Amino acid sequence: MKLLAGNSNRTLAEAVAAHLDLPLTRAQVKRFADNEIFVAIDENVRGEDVFVIQSTSYPANDNLMELLICIDALKRASARRITAVMPYFGYARQDRKTGGRTPISAKLVANLITRAGADRVLTMDLHSGQIQGFFDIPTDNLVSAPLMASDIKAHYQKTEELLIVSPDVGGVVRALAVASRLNAELAIVDKRRSGPGKSEVANIIGDVDGRRLILFDDIVDSAGTLCNAAQSLIDAGAVEVSAYVTHGVLSGAAYERVQNSVLKELVITDSIEATSQVAGASKIRMVSCAALIGEAVRRIANEESVSKLFD
Repeated sequence: MKLLAGNSNRTLAEAVAAHLDLPLTRAQVKRFADNEIFVAIDENVRGEDVFVIQSTSYPANDNLMELLICIDALKRASARRITAVMPYFGYARQDRKTGGRTPISAKLVANLITRAGADRVLTMDLHSGQIQGFFDIPTDNLVSAPLMASDIKAHYQKTEELLIVSPDVGGVVRALAVASRLNAELAIVDKRRSGPGKSEVANIIGDVDGRRLILFDDIVDSAGTLCNAAQSLIDAGAVEVSAYVTHGVLSGAAYERVQNSVLKELVITDSIEATSQVAGASKIRMVSCAALIGEAVRRIANEESVSKLFD
């Protein structure tokens, strides 16, 4: 087995390699003067089981092209099997037609990865489960619920007194996975979208008065929706609100919104490499998913069950 890292999240790739006690494969992933991507594998990979670790986060298009070119280089170098390890799968929110004459970009990206030569995909907390069906190759979708639940237990003494909150109806199953592990109750924020990145709280399903709440979601981008939901929950009588989100996209002034919000803290994983601003934000804390991804990689390489990770 060999591990190849792109440039999107080198820190996470090194942590996964350390967990597996394997060195990263020597390779050059660089740019020409006109910003074209060049990849050269500097060691033999013929007949090897190769895992390419690359999140397609910002800049999404550059990181996606890096992944595709890495896969093509490995294919032409006669690697036996190529697994695209994408801790964060970009374009996942474009998983259906939202109006007339609009694309399903998640399906297009799935096609590109497959046609480039990937034999399987390993990702974490896809925005919607049906994206697994967009791939015509085996796809493992890891869930962060056990990781997040363990962190909550470590930071909250009486987890049964917490109330887990889904920020929208679509995230109920995801939030329920955490609530069931903590033996906690569940509430739902009825959110209405007025446009991309814009939403308003229409209703809160559940009694949040006097409770300590934890919002649980898969992606935080501009953080406007998350901060609005937290404010609505405080206005409804909640004592405090924290948020646990798998993928901290945190684009633009998101970290400032979090810093100035009523949120006690925002906990994210390192599926996306943090900017210096996010890393320095006092209200944002990061937990590592390297052990989870590393164990999944080991199980895939050894032809063992990945789903047993979540039993």
